[in-house]
Amino acid sequence: MFDIAWSEFLIVAVVALVVVGPKDLPALLRNVGRMVATVRRMAGEFQTQFNDAMREAELDELRKEVSGLKDVASKAIGGDPVALARDELRKAMDGKPAAASTPAALAGDAPATPAEEGTPSALAPEAPWPDAEATAP
Repeated sequence: MFDIAWSEFLIVAVVALVVVGPKDLPALLRNVGRMVATVRRMAGEFQTQFNDAMREAELDELRKEVSGLKDVASKAIGGDPVALARDELRKAMDGKPAAASTPAALAGDAPATPAEEGTPSALAPEAPWPDAEATAP
C-alpha cells in the first residue's frame, strides 16, 4: 500500500527519536499502536456492516424475483402451481385419471386432434425425422 523502504523508515525513526526523545518514545509508540488497532477494528466493523447490508439487499431482490415468478406461474396455470402439482401427484398415486384441464402430455392422453399428432409429447421421446434414414451416411 505505502511504498516505504527500510532507509526511509530508518530516517523517520531517527527523526522521531530526536523530536520526541528517548524517554517518551516507548509511550508514543504504544499510543500509535493503540490508534492503529482502533482504526483497523473500526475498518473491520464497517466492512462487516457493509457486507451484511449488501447480502440483505441481494436477499430482498431474490425475494422480489421469486414472488414475481410465483405470480407469473399462478397466472399462467390459473392457480397455485404447488397445489396443482400436489393434486396431480395424488391423482397419479391413486390411479385416478387426470382432470380435463391438464395438458395431454401431462395426463398421458393421446392427442385430441390430427393436427396435434405431429406434435411431440413433452414426456415421450421424439420420433426420428422421416428422412433421417435417407440422409444417414
